[in-house]
Amino acid sequence: MPTTTDPLPFTGDPAADRLIATDPLALLIGFVLDQQVTLQKAFSGPLELSRRIGGLDARRIATMEPDRLDAAFRERPALHRFPGNMAKRTRELCAYLVDRYDGDASRIWSEARDGADLHFRLLDLPGFGPMKAGTLIAILGKRLGVAPAGWEAYSPDHMTLGDVDSPEMLRRYQDGKRAWKAEARARGERV
Repeated sequence: MPTTTDPLPFTGDPAADRLIATDPLALLIGFVLDQQVTLQKAFSGPLELSRRIGGLDARRIATMEPDRLDAAFRERPALHRFPGNMAKRTRELCAYLVDRYDGDASRIWSEARDGADLHFRLLDLPGFGPMKAGTLIAILGKRLGVAPAGWEAYSPDHMTLGDVDSPEMLRRYQDGKRAWKAEARARGERV
């Protein structure tokens, strides 16, 4: 996947940070889990899931008995605040990857013709909207060396996880995100 072996410093756990930087499926699962839990919890989830089920493989997860995957998510400590729902979403993501990319998550970006195609492919993923797609494009282009022509047009112009290259930058990112959410709430917007 990446042209770098540098971990993505999102979790504070070197093994989890290394996994999401080197395993495309782990990175995508982290994005699926990244809602209504801390960033650290979401992106630590793929490593813990891998430990609980004996590795990450899209085909295996897609065909796994739903109750078994659900149990892996619920095992204490639960992988997410909503473990049953996230087990289902992870399974849906993996089934999609098997159906569209023969289970190889890296093909989403390795086969993208350009930034527009990459953006389209990411938006088509179950559980991905514009914010997640843009953030993942920023991570791919800025941190992992995956930069199809025109990718910059689909990378947000504000700070994202793609700009996080150290624990200090992670703190700055999270502080900025909290401030943005507080401002939005003050304006009466739902965040």
